[in-house]
Amino acid sequence: MTRRGAQRPSTASRAAVASLLGAIGIGPLIADFLYRPTADRHIHNPRWPPHAKFHNAQYIAMSPLVSAVGLRVLFQRDGDAHAHLRQAAALASVAWLGMWGALLFPGTAAVDPEFAATGSKFRGLDPQLFMSLIALGGLAGTVTTEAIRAHQTPAGR
Repeated sequence: MTRRGAQRPSTASRAAVASLLGAIGIGPLIADFLYRPTADRHIHNPRWPPHAKFHNAQYIAMSPLVSAVGLRVLFQRDGDAHAHLRQAAALASVAWLGMWGALLFPGTAAVDPEFAATGSKFRGLDPQLFMSLIALGGLAGTVTTEAIRAHQTPAGR
């Protein structure tokens, strides 16, 4: 429950987290299955073995589920609205953090070797890794801003 007199998270903060949850809900479907320039490097890549495609499809199917749970948590009406924002932001960060965690496993790469020479980089990073830093920074900034707002004494007290 939100403390008596405490402000609820701002509309902008809730919109930012909701937008990132929405992006992870549809992003993998678009990038890995529908948008041919990137989908041809993923699930439509004839050189990928079926089990690799299975895990890509698993990610495509899992992402909207994580997104839906996060949106449900974010827009709960009962309970602590700030806790809901933090929990939803944590769910929104799962896919982005998972990209970095995946790089820790042997034999993994952000881009298949056959596309490494033709792939674009932004600030030295593959596009999805750069986007993950933007998303994670936005989530961290939103949660931090709301934590500060929640602990400020309301005007007139």
